[in-house]
Amino acid sequence: MDGYVVAHSRPKAFFPVFERKPGDHEHTHYCPGCGHGIIHKLIANAIDELGIQDRSILVSPVGCSVFAYHYFDTGNVQAAHGRAAAVATAAKRACPESIVIGYQGDGDLAAIGTAEIVHAANRGEPFTVFFVNNAIYGMTGGQMAPTTPLETRSTTTPYGRSVENDGYPLRIAEMLATLDAPVYIERVALGNNKQIMAASRAVKQAIENQVKGLGFSLVEILSPCPTVWKLPPVEAQRRVREDLTRVFPLGVYRDRTKEAEPRRPRPVAPPLENVPEILGIRAKNGNGKAPAPARPMDYRIRVGGFGGQGVLLLGEILAEAGMDAGLEVSWLPSYGPEMRSGTSNCHVRLCSDAVDSPVVSRPNVVMALNEPSLRKFLPLLETGGMLFYNGKEVPADCRRPDVDVVAAPFQEMAHELGDVRAGNMILLGAFLAHTGAVAVESVVATLRRMVKDENLFELDRKALYAYAQTR
Repeated sequence: MDGYVVAHSRPKAFFPVFERKPGDHEHTHYCPGCGHGIIHKLIANAIDELGIQDRSILVSPVGCSVFAYHYFDTGNVQAAHGRAAAVATAAKRACPESIVIGYQGDGDLAAIGTAEIVHAANRGEPFTVFFVNNAIYGMTGGQMAPTTPLETRSTTTPYGRSVENDGYPLRIAEMLATLDAPVYIERVALGNNKQIMAASRAVKQAIENQVKGLGFSLVEILSPCPTVWKLPPVEAQRRVREDLTRVFPLGVYRDRTKEAEPRRPRPVAPPLENVPEILGIRAKNGNGKAPAPARPMDYRIRVGGFGGQGVLLLGEILAEAGMDAGLEVSWLPSYGPEMRSGTSNCHVRLCSDAVDSPVVSRPNVVMALNEPSLRKFLPLLETGGMLFYNGKEVPADCRRPDVDVVAAPFQEMAHELGDVRAGNMILLGAFLAHTGAVAVESVVATLRRMVKDENLFELDRKALYAYAQTR
């Protein structure tokens, strides 16, 4: 090939083969005339020119943008709908030397993802975002997007978008430019070759800002969607060039790259084993670690009752005390919208090994402070498990000979102590008395930390010992 110069070629940042379906390596996921392919090429070229392929992480959520991981031979993370900015924040903080790139559409970033992008920009998170704005929900059937222009027809605005019913189209670049933290925000378009060349410059600038260690950069890209717009590709480009740019004027909305200083590195995180002590949730012993549990343990507990019976507090105190005792624990609350007098329950794990899931679907312990919770959770209790029930006896149609049952009127006992609200602590005391899972003294220490009112603390302390004193 002497005398020839290769002017265009596949960027190294792309995979050599685009795997869509077995045997189909010639067609991309994108429709003819779609702007995603152009944007992909611009980003891949910039990655090549900056020499950052091995450092790059692309974050793409739901929508047409989700297919990006089929094309970019970089690190790739798929995020939930609208959550790319939140995931990119985590990726950049966990791997600060990486170049993290968010890739989002308008039905994603400007709709369900608005809070994430606003707060990421407001914090000045040092990553780069490419916002593909084609003013429609492309993948899901052509519904109105937050950026759909007024009077535009869509499947959800068959008579055209109206101010009275649908509000105005969101102008993301202008909105984010009002914040203090962003370093660089520009809107570009793909309406013709001249606009594409300008977009190429902006894409590289936004990524290069991150390479230099500067803050948040976003490029909004007006892009054609011929299929959903129901236009030939050439006409779709004309619409970008002549129509969308009237609603979304092109230009640089923020550029502090010349005066912006590289962001200071974040403080080094403390060793993981020191975090419980720093948070005040585990006391040191001689070697700085919580004591190891004396025996293998795996309690999978469901606690249920009415709102106001202290169901969630019972579970939280048990989990906190278990953590103080050196166990692996989790606590997951669940309650209905009614709150007080409605139903509530929580999942608690107390394990000598790592907790594999906080969700307890097959408990080996059920604590039921009311009959509805008994009937709900008893069928889930595994054979050989333990049932603690707030009543003198279990209803006849709920009796199971294959489980151990502890039935006592815990709330009546609490009433005798002076306050029916302490029934949850009497039930907890019964669990401790029958299992020895955690020392009562550890639970008292946890109560001391969590219950600030002196009278309530003393009531709960007495309640913990009340059941044992009746045996």
